[in-house]
Amino acid sequence: MASSALELLGFSLSLLGLIGTLITTLLPHWWRTAHVGTDIITAVGYTRGLWMECVWHSTGIFQCQAHRSQLALPPDLRAARALMVLSCFLSLLAGGISVVGMRCTRCAEGSAAKAAIATSGGVVFTVAGLCCLVPVAWCTNEVVVDFYSPVLPAGVRYEMGQALYLGFASALLTILGAALLSVPSRCHGDGAPLQPNSPRGTRPWRPPGASDGHHDPSLASHHGYRLSDYV
Repeated sequence: MASSALELLGFSLSLLGLIGTLITTLLPHWWRTAHVGTDIITAVGYTRGLWMECVWHSTGIFQCQAHRSQLALPPDLRAARALMVLSCFLSLLAGGISVVGMRCTRCAEGSAAKAAIATSGGVVFTVAGLCCLVPVAWCTNEVVVDFYSPVLPAGVRYEMGQALYLGFASALLTILGAALLSVPSRCHGDGAPLQPNSPRGTRPWRPPGASDGHHDPSLASHHGYRLSDYV
């Protein structure tokens, strides 16, 4: 019972991580304008994401435009796109695998490979979490390095957007859920299928009226007929 509860908790956390990863991938708030320096202009702000760039005005107008050229994007941005999409795909795949291997489901019930399937789902969830964590940490490092760079003027510096914080939380939830999904102790054999208790040398059961070649003399008459034939 405790192991099933851990599996459900781990699966729920991994699903939350998947939802957060999807939102992180789509949000245009990976980079946002840093209002620092002596000449601070807060009338216009810029945000950048993996798929679009947005600008917001102090009047409340918010406009977004998708990146026009895919090939003209920096290599790190294209790599971040690929890793985030791969993370979402692996999380979906791991969810399907985990559903088959969890003890609370009837899929592959009684199979000796059910525990191994659940563990495989946890491993795929871990890889998905790492695929989400790498581009988020990479972009965070880039933002911090550019922010403290003395070469860039203060007006063109960016700082971490909300999507990066959500990406960190999503990756950690996915990895934590994968760990809980794989942690339940399977070495005790509580998840192994029940084996039939049929030791060797045991004589198979037969119906009372079945003949095994040996007749009870008390059930036979003097004419060679068994009394059980008349019952």
